[in-house]
Amino acid sequence: MVLHTRAGREAGKLCRASRHRERTFSFERDTTVKITRVVVRRVAVSPRGGWLFVQAHTDEGLIGLGEASQGGDDALVAELIEQRLAPALAGSDPLAIGPFFQRFAALGASRPGATALSGVEQALWDLAGQAAGRSIAQLLGGTLRPRIWVYANINRSTWDRSPAGFAANARRAVADGFRAVKLAAFDDVPRRLDSPEAFATIRLGIDRVLAVREAVGREVEVLLDCHSHFTAAWAIRVARELEPARLFWIEDPVPRPDLEGLARVRAAIEQPVATGETLFGRRPFWELLVRQACDVVMPDVKHCGGIGELMRIGALCEPAHVQMAPHNPSGPVALAASSQVAAVLPNFMILEYAYGEVGWRPSLVTPPERFVDGFYEVPAAPGLGVRLDEAAIEAHTAP
Repeated sequence: MVLHTRAGREAGKLCRASRHRERTFSFERDTTVKITRVVVRRVAVSPRGGWLFVQAHTDEGLIGLGEASQGGDDALVAELIEQRLAPALAGSDPLAIGPFFQRFAALGASRPGATALSGVEQALWDLAGQAAGRSIAQLLGGTLRPRIWVYANINRSTWDRSPAGFAANARRAVADGFRAVKLAAFDDVPRRLDSPEAFATIRLGIDRVLAVREAVGREVEVLLDCHSHFTAAWAIRVARELEPARLFWIEDPVPRPDLEGLARVRAAIEQPVATGETLFGRRPFWELLVRQACDVVMPDVKHCGGIGELMRIGALCEPAHVQMAPHNPSGPVALAASSQVAAVLPNFMILEYAYGEVGWRPSLVTPPERFVDGFYEVPAAPGLGVRLDEAAIEAHTAP
């Protein structure tokens, strides 16, 4: 009622003018920041691949950081970033993340293109947070959880692929404080499943899973990634045989385009079904929801479109009661980027961590990654909250 009085109208004018001045000041301050160049830094990790980091430099000295690893073709990913995206960003406002994403969304049609776009998008969010003096989680709505539950993916660091080898590495992860571990037990199963060799490797995979369960005990969660090696019928058969292992989930049991088969598996087995690591944008996740094909979605910040799209995918899935567990067998920058979204989403479940690949991993970023009792402490500094350690990057730069 007070706004209908003369004093109320004058107070309203003053408030609107004040808000206008604040918006004008913020706009003028933000637009003074311009991108000058975008570069890719490649770190050699193991025979299974390296890590690609993106750095977006500005004229005010800020450097936005992203990760574009595991894009299928590192050379092509780097070329797309440096020859297509970097020239388009030169001189532009790094805060115009939405227009940038829409302009280049067509790159998501290929894995290298999706990875290139996602890596640069992360770097723009990092710049936005640094410019605002806020973490990305704060920009996205505020932190619900300062620590997030992570599982140790032991697959990349298990060189002895026997059941005993997987079991030994799982025990090491548990000794390091992790309360959940994941293995890919069926990577050597041939795509044709009608041969004696296939039967033998499937049995070997089952033995690997059971050995890990026995090694870690009943209080540690065990997650299984099938890497799409089965038909629906075989996936159901294997899942039923593995019921005594009490798996946390079964990931990608059938080839990813086979949504009908995935829905069939989910309806037939007791274990939750997870999928989505290679998908770009919200549309394919909507199709998963419509088909009721999974219990857990696993978008990857390096391939799904970046931080903004990861957030939107999570929000899309929440009213469908589908949980979010970002895929992340990656480097420390992707971990930091994924964690900023994980800290915000109500339907976040658990985040992946590539366990034990290289001992020098913690040296790549400052502050170093911090894990306590199987939880990752989300960086609270502006932007992603981490910076590359230049000396460590130079020491491990790929030729």
